[in-house]
Amino acid sequence: MATVELRFSALPEHVRTARLVAAAVARRAGVDEAVLDEVRLAVGEACSRAVGLHQAADVPAPVRVALVEEEKQFSIEVGDEAPRTAPGERAAGGGPGRGEDSDAEGEDEMGLAVISGLVDDVEVTAGENGGSIRMTWPTAS
Repeated sequence: MATVELRFSALPEHVRTARLVAAAVARRAGVDEAVLDEVRLAVGEACSRAVGLHQAADVPAPVRVALVEEEKQFSIEVGDEAPRTAPGERAAGGGPGRGEDSDAEGEDEMGLAVISGLVDDVEVTAGENGGSIRMTWPTAS
């Protein structure tokens, strides 16, 4: 099992680099050429979402991207450290919780919808210490 890990500051200009690296590693792992554009778009959406969550919650930690090549599949996991709060709750430090900002919440849901439309196998997790989006594609045998 080969793994490539990226960590980058939560700045929008780093998303493009993550997309390029993801496509190159996916190609090397054996992901079908016809699917590489979907890989790039899905990684871009997931990384943009993580950057937005970090910026909104003022989290200084980097965004994490793990690219994992396994037998017959290739996975990408984009992780963030932005805490999630339930709708109507206040985030630590008295700032607004994600649930109170309907524009940000709508953008978040739209990003997840785009990812779900691009990737058949998606797993989204979220908690008080951050979350992740794991996307998996089949590879050639």
